[in-house]
Order: sequence, then C-alpha cells, then structure tokens
Amino acid sequence: MTNWTSLSYVVVDVEGNGQQPPDLVELAAVRIDGGIIGSLSTWLVRPTYPITPLAESIHGISNKQVADLPTFDDVKADVLRALEADALVAHNAHVDVGVLQRKLGEWECPEVFDTLKLSRRLIPHQMSYKLGSLVEAYKLAEGMPEALKPHRATYDALVAARLFLYMANRSSAVPLSLEVLRNQPPDGGDSEAATLF
Repeated sequence: MTNWTSLSYVVVDVEGNGQQPPDLVELAAVRIDGGIIGSLSTWLVRPTYPITPLAESIHGISNKQVADLPTFDDVKADVLRALEADALVAHNAHVDVGVLQRKLGEWECPEVFDTLKLSRRLIPHQMSYKLGSLVEAYKLAEGMPEALKPHRATYDALVAARLFLYMANRSSAVPLSLEVLRNQPPDGGDSEAATLF
C-alpha cells in the first residue's frame, strides 16, 4: 500500500464568466506536498466574453473589476508552472478540468481526485455533498481570513484542500493509502467504481 502523501497535489478552483462553455475569470491553485497545505497561487483575469449577471451574482466579480486586467494568455505560463504536480484535486472536478483543458490546449492533466466523488464514498450519509455543506459540517473554514468568501476561487480551493486532507487523514492514526483514495481493491485488480472524475 502506498501512502497518499507520496504524491504532490495541486487543488484548484475556477470561477467562470457564466457563458457556455464557461470561460475562466478567476483561478486558485493550492499545493499539497507531504500531506501539508503549501503555497497558494491566484489569478483574476479578463475573460474573452463578458461575465453574465448570474455569474456575477454568485461570485461577485464584475466586468468592471476585470476590464483592465490581463487575459488568461498573459498568465498562462505561470498557471502551467503552478499546475505541475502528480495529481490535481477539485470539487466537482470535471468542471474545473474542462475549463483548464480548453484554456491550456496541449496541457496534460495529471491524475484527478474529485472531492465530490471522494466525499460520497469516504464520508457517506451527508445531507448534501455541496462544498459549502461539507465546509459547514466539518468546520473547514475555521481560521480562514474573513476577507475570503465562498464562491471565490481562493476560498473554494483552500476549503477543498482542507476537505481532501480531512478525508485522507480521518480514518485512523494511519493515513489512507493511494489505493483506497483511488478506490482500488487491495489485490490490485480493477474496480468498477475506480473513476476519479
């Protein structure tokens, strides 16, 4: 069995412009190395298409706020450096991964751990598996600066990182193995439910 801390992780959250397909407005990337939350990188950029009123009502980022900011292409090299890790973690990961794949073109997404799917498997019987509900249930926002708010990339990435650590370390004095996180049977065979996102 391999200790989950043997991999490096980057926990990401993307806030979009509300268009279809969504375009990136804000991105946060939080490192986890050796099982410890590390550096945080964030970007607020001007999207190609305007932020819709609905999206603004959720995350609070207006077109006026981003009008004079760089575009994603201006920060792309920095984003690629921040995403260098053995695995990517996100809540409802297919959304974040989809946006990043569209924006980064040739980027090869590493192994993905979706905290939404992990939480359904590792902490069953919750009333809701929305990130906000899990944050409240497990007090994952305690000690966070008051300036950080839900539905902003920095807050959501940090609490998703805390959720991932909670699940990986919660079962006993021994952290979970990568095989358990991956939902792989102990004999190394394939599992029908091994899909990570």
